[in-house]
Amino acid sequence: MPELPEVETVRRGLEPAMVGARFTRVIQRRPDLRFPFPERFAERLEGREVTALGRRAKYLLADLSSGEVLVMHLGMSGRFLVTQEGRSVRPGEFHHEHGAAGAHDHVVFSLSNGATVTYNDARRFGFMDLVPRAGIETCRHFRDMGIEPLGNALSGETVARLFAGRRTPLKAALLDQRLIAGLGNIYVCEALFRAGLHPEAPAGSLAAAGGGPTAKAHRLAEAIRDVLNEAVAAGGSTLRDHARVDGTLGYFQHAFRVYDREGEPCTAPGCTGRIARLVQGGRSTFLCPSCQT
Repeated sequence: MPELPEVETVRRGLEPAMVGARFTRVIQRRPDLRFPFPERFAERLEGREVTALGRRAKYLLADLSSGEVLVMHLGMSGRFLVTQEGRSVRPGEFHHEHGAAGAHDHVVFSLSNGATVTYNDARRFGFMDLVPRAGIETCRHFRDMGIEPLGNALSGETVARLFAGRRTPLKAALLDQRLIAGLGNIYVCEALFRAGLHPEAPAGSLAAAGGGPTAKAHRLAEAIRDVLNEAVAAGGSTLRDHARVDGTLGYFQHAFRVYDREGEPCTAPGCTGRIARLVQGGRSTFLCPSCQT
C-alpha cells in the first residue's frame, strides 16, 4: 500500500488539473470499490468546483464548492491518469496489474478546464466517499486517526505522551494509525535506523519515569520528519509501484539505508555490521543490529 510520501506525490500531480476546475461530467462504472459509492455520487459532484486538494495521512481530500469533501483512498493498486491537451501522465504510477483497454477504469472525471482524470484500480481496495467538510474530523475515516507526522504536532514530547506505558514493540506502535497517521513499513524502518532504535524495543521506553521525553523520543521525532520530507522531495519510493507526475521514476529508493537491504553492509560511519531482516506482525523489518539498540 502506498505510504504518505507516495500519496503526497499523487496529490501534487492531481492538484494542477483539479483545483479551480468544475466537474462537468462524472462516469461511475460500477456500484462499489472496496465499499459502495455514496448515493447519487456522480450527481453530487457534477457542477461542483474543486476549491482545494489536500491530504490526511494516506487519504486525498478534494474540497468542493458544495461544502462536501471528496475523500479518496488508493488502496493497494489505485492510480490516476490525467489527460489534458493531448498529454497523459500518471501521478504516482503503479506497476501492478492494471487491466487492458481500461477494464479497471472505474471512475472518469471530466473537468471544465479540459482535463480528464481517470481512476483505475485492478484490485478494488481503494474507495471514494463524500463527507460534509464541517464533520470531516469526526467522520468514520478520521475520527480515530492520530496526528500528522509532518505537522507541527510531532515532537519528542508528543512521542513520549503517545507511547508512555505501552509495552508493544516500537515498530508496531509507529504503525498504529490511531497514534501517528500515515506511517508505513518502509519509512518506519528507515526512521528507526536513523534514530538508532531497535524495532522490538518497548514503545514506552521512549518516555521517562515522569512521562517526559527521553533523548530517544526526540531523535525519533526528528528522524520521522526527515525521512518523510526527503521522500516527498524525491517523489516517493518507486519500489515497484510509483513514479513522479512527469512519469520518471522517483529516486528515494536509492537512498534506503536499511529497507530491502538484507545482508548488505551498514551505511552508518564506522559501523561494520550488516543489515538483518526479522518479521513483525507478518511484515519484514530491516535493521542494523549493531546500530539499533
